[in-house]
Amino acid sequence: MGCDGGTIPKRHELVKGPKKVEKVDKDAELVAQWNYCTLSQEILRRPIVACELGRLYNKDAVIEFLLDKSSEKALGKAASHIKSIKNVTELRLSDNPAWEGDRGNTKGDKHDDLQRARFICPVVGLEMNGRHRFCFLRCCGCVFSERALKEIKAEVCHTCGAAFQDDDVIVLNGTKEDVETLKKRMEERRLRAKVGKKGKKPKAAESVSKPGVSEESPGPSKIKAVKPEENNLDSREKKANSAPKSAANGSSSGKIGKPLGGAAKRSIADSEESEAYKSLFTTHSSAKRSKEESAHWVTHTSYCF
Repeated sequence: MGCDGGTIPKRHELVKGPKKVEKVDKDAELVAQWNYCTLSQEILRRPIVACELGRLYNKDAVIEFLLDKSSEKALGKAASHIKSIKNVTELRLSDNPAWEGDRGNTKGDKHDDLQRARFICPVVGLEMNGRHRFCFLRCCGCVFSERALKEIKAEVCHTCGAAFQDDDVIVLNGTKEDVETLKKRMEERRLRAKVGKKGKKPKAAESVSKPGVSEESPGPSKIKAVKPEENNLDSREKKANSAPKSAANGSSSGKIGKPLGGAAKRSIADSEESEAYKSLFTTHSSAKRSKEESAHWVTHTSYCF
């Protein structure tokens, strides 16, 4: 039954106690959050984007995730709130001049300091390694430390000068409380966008349902006030113009009046139209034929006479 051969079992080998909770190494967790993509678990490469909850992704991984229509997506829960490419912001990161990467480790015998960050804050100079809180702006994508935002209070971005509001500031890799507040902001923002789209649809329908209203019709502000003197002059001119018309109508005794002799007929040959347009009329030179070219339509059948 065991325990033979001189073995002496101990108490912890025979009695099963409660399992110890495994503690996550904080340094390893920070390295995973700030140096690897949350979606593909690959090293972060430019272009780097961030979602509205402050998580870092490779842009290629986000595009592949959106294009993948299969129901079973690897690590889909980490990016389930990303519905389109508009939900992420491309980050403007400042390189750390002290970071060498793998350039000096050619033989593999060099110690890699994982706490040395690739990017720094352009305002204060702090390294973006997780030891300090960093944030980015949704309006422009610039990244800087939270200390720079608090010490240099301004309504304009410190790097590019774009105006921003408190709602545009998103903390990168924040705590659970930060993620909850950012999630509430995200839901409120998307709800406002839906309400705005619904409000635009009825306005467009109203404009289509009123075709009788012409856009060129002058409004009340465009109508000029006419003086009484100008009204009298206009009435006199109308009477003078209507007198010859009535005389011409009386002489014709109900027949359609001919145009006045003073009005000259317009010749198509004298107009400034193109030759192709002029050739459509019989007055054009191409329509006139000589006597030799004209045919004599003579027939000897009886039913034509």
